[in-house]
Amino acid sequence: MRAKLDGFRETRFLGPSREWLKGAPVILPRSWAGEKRLAHMAAAAICEAFDAAPHARDDCVLILCLAEQDRPGNVSSDPDRLTKLIGQIVEIAPRARTLAIAHGRPSGHVALDRARKVIGSGEASYVMIAGVDSYLSGRSISHYLANDRVLHAENPNGFIPGEAAAAVLCGAKPAGLELAGLGLAREEAFIYNPMDLPLRGDGITEAYRRALGEAALEMRALGYRIADHSGEQYWFKQSALANLRLIRGRSDFQDIWSPAEFIGNVGAAVVPLMIGMAFTAAAKGYASGDPVLVESSNDKGACGAAVFRRRMRT
Repeated sequence: MRAKLDGFRETRFLGPSREWLKGAPVILPRSWAGEKRLAHMAAAAICEAFDAAPHARDDCVLILCLAEQDRPGNVSSDPDRLTKLIGQIVEIAPRARTLAIAHGRPSGHVALDRARKVIGSGEASYVMIAGVDSYLSGRSISHYLANDRVLHAENPNGFIPGEAAAAVLCGAKPAGLELAGLGLAREEAFIYNPMDLPLRGDGITEAYRRALGEAALEMRALGYRIADHSGEQYWFKQSALANLRLIRGRSDFQDIWSPAEFIGNVGAAVVPLMIGMAFTAAAKGYASGDPVLVESSNDKGACGAAVFRRRMRT
């Protein structure tokens, strides 16, 4: 992503003009499909995160972020079965607790709230937040094509369907990034809402406000932002409205990064993925500033924002 390389390629799905649609599939060693594919993707991310802190396996809660259960084409229709399958592949200790949060893209923000409660209460020393999702299924593509939401030659206001898995390990004494503030809210004028309410950005603005309030920061103090903008104009407008409503006084340029530029719309995997982007950028010294705000929202109006500060190892 830093090198501006993307994972887009032609899929076997046809667009309205009979052209092959662009997508961003994950390359796996076997042609797994459905829940088994998601399970192996998630397990790979979780194992990689555990490799950096193998001692965390013995005292860790796993929180799995998944697609909305009523989303057309949702592959993870049974969260309990998927969680169990992932646990078997990762070989999580039988006593380890697992939770599933199925709110799509903002699932990771809800998971952060759960994680700090788990760690704060002493229930576990670590929480693994893992997200896995895919828009690359026939039913999903058909639904979003029918609603003019997929990017193709005749529709520039759409997203590129992708899939991904990402995982971040959280602890009481983080090294690299520290959660400074978290905000959750809801937008009544969600994308294509049936009442055709005009977008004012109330939901994402409130999520920003709560996160910034917890962090004791003003909007202009942010170094940069990472957002789940998938390519549709609605999401860019939403972020712009939040910025206009909260910025006060003179401020420096704030860059906005978006992983969808490189891997498309990856749904529930996006928040742990964006935290990973911020973590890596801070560790390697190429972040666009400090602190960073990570935002997400879904098609039903759920919004989340989290402020992270760089934290040096002690």
